Amino acid sequence: MSGEWSPGAALPPVAAARTAEARRTGTWSSAVSTGEFAAIRSVGFEPVGQVMGSAVYQVSRSGPFWGYYDCGYQYAGFSGRMSSPAQVALSGQGAGSRALVEVLMAARHKALGRMSAECSALGGDGVVAANLTIAPFPAAPNCLEFQVIGTAVRAQGPVRPPRPFTTHLDGQGFAKLVSAGWVPVELLIGLSIGVRHNDWTTRRQNWLGAGNQEVTGWTDLVGATRHDARAQLYGQAARSGANGVVLGSSDLRVWGERCVRARNRNSESDAEDHTAEATLVGTAVAAFQVREAPPRTLSIMPLDSRRKRLRRRIERELDSYGTDPTEVRQMLAELSELDGTE
Repeated sequence: MSGEWSPGAALPPVAAARTAEARRTGTWSSAVSTGEFAAIRSVGFEPVGQVMGSAVYQVSRSGPFWGYYDCGYQYAGFSGRMSSPAQVALSGQGAGSRALVEVLMAARHKALGRMSAECSALGGDGVVAANLTIAPFPAAPNCLEFQVIGTAVRAQGPVRPPRPFTTHLDGQGFAKLVSAGWVPVELLIGLSIGVRHNDWTTRRQNWLGAGNQEVTGWTDLVGATRHDARAQLYGQAARSGANGVVLGSSDLRVWGERCVRARNRNSESDAEDHTAEATLVGTAVAAFQVREAPPRTLSIMPLDSRRKRLRRRIERELDSYGTDPTEVRQMLAELSELDGTE
């Protein structure tokens, strides 16, 4: 990257140069298909360019004394049967994983902010088909690259939104949303991490000889983590002033590892925890109202007068074989009435 750039600035020099060239030449690129392009145009928008935002963060396993994945179980590391069941330690309720979630969300929001800045630089009003990805950064095991790519669009009318909208919806989905009287507001991400200690009851239920039965502790883990992620998503939607959320994707990862709390108390402890990470991606949407248009009617206006049409019909009947005299008399009588009124 050439030029001096502060991370607090809106755009890196390369991105600023690319958007400036696109505006100067009037050419644009996009990641939408032909069908998506037609759908976007059908609701009064047009693509203005492909936009992206990225951020590379170091995410190390540090934090509080017990670490990010602290189960919070007070009896962790003690041998014997404990009657007190373990609870799910949730990031949304202030568990040790909260600091990790804050870092992951900050990285995502920074990438989204840079993508929106590129959209504004191109004169766009919003971004459709925004796709957020996370991948390890090469040669840096503790670093992750957060990247989001989408297509900036601009309304063809005079009305402009106060700030660019972002949505995961593709071109067809965006067109259907607008046609139904809704507009996207903001791409939202609900993230939650839950940790639960494998207490005595969980180990007993998971014992191979226990037969078919529910492992209630793990059910609680995945249920509580998903619920917390939904709560984070809906809270963001409420703060954005939206009326609702259109869900795009839902992902859940669950893994087991040695309990850090038990290991810090007893280095030889083999106690384990299970960790769940729930991620929800959706778009906050708001309803809009337009002036009700009067109902359209189909008017058929004759290109000729009724008198002339009757005369042509009479002539065709008289020139043809098998003329019906009764029908001819009726048309002559109707023509006579028209001659008397016109």
